[in-house]
Amino acid sequence: MSVGVKTVVMIKHQDREIYGVSYMPENVEKCPIVIFSHGYNGTNADFVMNSEYLVSKGVGAYCFDFCGGSVRSKSGLQTTEMTLFTEKEDLCAVVDEIKKWDNVDRDNIFLFGGSQGGLVSALAADERIDDIKGLLLLFPAFCIAENWNERYPTLDSIPDSHELWGMTLGRVFFESIHRYDVFEHIGKFHKNVLIFHGDQDDIVALECAKKAASLYSSISFELFPGEGHGFSEAGNRKVAEMTYEFIKANL
Repeated sequence: MSVGVKTVVMIKHQDREIYGVSYMPENVEKCPIVIFSHGYNGTNADFVMNSEYLVSKGVGAYCFDFCGGSVRSKSGLQTTEMTLFTEKEDLCAVVDEIKKWDNVDRDNIFLFGGSQGGLVSALAADERIDDIKGLLLLFPAFCIAENWNERYPTLDSIPDSHELWGMTLGRVFFESIHRYDVFEHIGKFHKNVLIFHGDQDDIVALECAKKAASLYSSISFELFPGEGHGFSEAGNRKVAEMTYEFIKANL
C-alpha cells in the first residue's frame, strides 16, 4: 500500500507553532484532504494508519499536534496553557494554511476529530462552515465542559492546576469553560456529519453523543458493538474504510 509523500509541515500562528505531518498522494494534481485532530494527550501519530489508508486511495491527510495538547506534543505551548479554544484556534489556522496548498482541492476539506479533538472539530466546523465539506467525529467528547463544571462549579473552586491521565491542565482550561454549554455552540454545521461511537464507551456516554447528533440536520451515527473509548485495531480499520467512503460520497 502506497503511503504517498509524507512531509513534516510547521504552521505558525498566534505566536506559537504547530507541528504536523502531511500525507499526500503522488501524481495527483488536486486531491481532497482530511485534517485529523487528536484527543486529550494524543499526538499526530494517532492517525497514521488512517492517513496511510486514505492516501492509498488518492485522498490527502494532515495530522498535527495541538499546542499544549499532550506531554509528547512537538507544537508550542505548555499543557497548562491549553484550552478547548486554543485548540480551536490551532485547527482554524491549519484550515487556513491548507487552503493555500496547490495540491489540495480547497472545496473538499474534511475535518476528523477523536474525543476532545472531535469536540474541537465540531466547534471549528460551526464557525467555518464555508471552508469545510464534511465532518467526521470519533467518540467525540461533547461532555468535557459539563463534566468539569460539575467538578468545579464555581470559579473559586477551580485549582491552579489539575493532573489527569498523565497530563497537567492549568486553571485557564477550567476558567475558559466555566458555565459554557457545548450544545449551544454546535449543530449549525448543516453539511454531512458522521459520528463513530462504541457501545461500551465509559468516558463519553452514548446519551451525550446522541444528544449532540440530534442537533445536526444531516447526521449519520455508526454504533460499534463491543468498542470503548479507544477502538480495537479492527474497529479503527473499519473507521478508516468508512472515512474514505464518506469522502467519496461527498465529493
